[in-house]
Amino acid sequence: MMLYRALISFALLGATAVHADTDMPFALDWKFEGPAAPYFAAIDNGNFENQGLTVTVEAGNGSLDAIPKVATGAFPVGMADINSLIRFIDQNPGAPVIGAMMIYDKPPFAVIGRRSLGIDGPDSLEGKVLGAPPPDGAWAQFPIFAAENGLDMDAITVEPVGFPTREPMLAEGNVAAITGFSFTSYLNAARLGVPEDDLVTILMADYGVDLYGNVIIVNTDYASANPEQITGFLTGVAEGWNTSIADPASVIPMLIARNPAADPELEQRRLELAIEANVATDAAKANGFGIIDDTRMEDALAQIATTYEFQTTPDASLYFTDAYLPEGGFALVE
Repeated sequence: MMLYRALISFALLGATAVHADTDMPFALDWKFEGPAAPYFAAIDNGNFENQGLTVTVEAGNGSLDAIPKVATGAFPVGMADINSLIRFIDQNPGAPVIGAMMIYDKPPFAVIGRRSLGIDGPDSLEGKVLGAPPPDGAWAQFPIFAAENGLDMDAITVEPVGFPTREPMLAEGNVAAITGFSFTSYLNAARLGVPEDDLVTILMADYGVDLYGNVIIVNTDYASANPEQITGFLTGVAEGWNTSIADPASVIPMLIARNPAADPELEQRRLELAIEANVATDAAKANGFGIIDDTRMEDALAQIATTYEFQTTPDASLYFTDAYLPEGGFALVE
């Protein structure tokens, strides 16, 4: 009897250990705004919990912010601009970080300007003042945008600005245009009182920039040791995005619970803009959410090379892996 009880106790302890959730801190690329809601939906709806994960989300400070956090192992997973990741890996060969799930199939890199200050397209930027935060993902791609559109960079006065002052400087007319994510800077400027018919959004992807956008990145050492946890995390992310695509309004309260100062209506609109333009693209719906197209990636690397001198021969396999995704990626709800 004592042996039987001992075996039962051991089995219960074993079951507890097997079902104990794994802590998974996630380094977000930006603040708790609309496009962050899918990750909170995955937490609150139990998508991560069903994968045996306890996920916490830390706000970021730009599309480059999470790369060193994940590369150093401070976070196992994060979200960052894949083009900045490519440069980081090129400059830090062997860094244990890689893209594992494409989120923004069409990048939101944009220039947002004011019509009343003379901005109506790429050519109009010459002779104007452009506000650009140095860590901004859109600013990182601006040289490619300029080259593709034949802009003279010397004819553009670039004013380094901080993220908190970027849209206020545009609203006050201190700069004619700014770099930023289309769904972030446009709505922030409008909220500051700039009439929407005075705002011009120049989406770089519509003007020759053939790049991917932000991607879930993973620490490769952690991922190699914990492949099931990474696969589970990406599965939860896909479920959170599908919930958000199906009913954007339903996930906004989950965002507001983490950021009570946010405007629910504004953040729902921001999320809807991101879904429509960047996440649920025709390509992602047809080919699978999370994966990349090899030919497009090679074209993107060639385009990066027009304004960036690689230290080593670029190799797409160093920057992205589909090893933790289902074959063909995740299906998106219609």
